[in-house]
Amino acid sequence: MIKFNKPQNLNGLELINELKAAGVSIEKPPLIDGNDNFWLEVDSADEAKVAAVVAAHNGTTIASEPTPADKLTAAGLTVDELKAVLGLN
Repeated sequence: MIKFNKPQNLNGLELINELKAAGVSIEKPPLIDGNDNFWLEVDSADEAKVAAVVAAHNGTTIASEPTPADKLTAAGLTVDELKAVLGLN
């Protein structure tokens, strides 16, 4: 296993696909240890190629579902204003 700089927006599946597209053989998913170190099991002969792919990686992140409070804020309302409108105060 070789240690690399962890990408800010890491998407393991996308990174594996990018590595395979670059001709790097990888079978195991990336590993982040307890010290937040980023490891990949790749051939040491591919280390420079892998480092370039990892450095260029910007994975897709999935936005979380907004909470009801987030939705109210987006509509310009507070929870207290909604309660007042609904007569729950």
